[in-house]
Amino acid sequence: MKKLIPFILFLSPSSAFANITAKYVTSAQISIDSPYVITNAAPSSYSISGNNVTTSTGTGDSLVTNAIGGLNLGSLSNGVPALVNTNKTVTNAGSAFTLSESYQAGDVTQSAITPSSGIATLPVLGGQTTVISGGTKGDLALTSLSSGITTCVAGGSGTSCIASTTVSIEID
Repeated sequence: MKKLIPFILFLSPSSAFANITAKYVTSAQISIDSPYVITNAAPSSYSISGNNVTTSTGTGDSLVTNAIGGLNLGSLSNGVPALVNTNKTVTNAGSAFTLSESYQAGDVTQSAITPSSGIATLPVLGGQTTVISGGTKGDLALTSLSSGITTCVAGGSGTSCIASTTVSIEID
């Protein structure tokens, strides 16, 4: 019988001890976009082209032949340059001629715009204007249960809702 005791001890169940740690991390974020405006002022531009046309600038003693006018960048008024006129005469009288001239005055420098609630009243500019009205609260909702289940509902337009739960189990 003494010879069977080590064999019986070998077959007997042994106990194991371990530390088990479970971690639940829940994160949620709800955001509502604010209103904003992007506006680009139109630039000033000048162009002239033609055929059988002689150009000049100035008058009297300041007359410059074969010159064209344009934008005087040294003379700005509220952000818009002054226009220098171009004098035009037909070079060969009685002959056909073409002339094309265009001028666009750019937008003046705007004063500071401070919105009081929502979007401020903006001036009408010649450039591109993009208006974003911003989000609306709508039915925003966020619930987080102790079981680790999180639900997130976005509201109206311009809102977002992000929720996540991370579970980690560590056995030592």
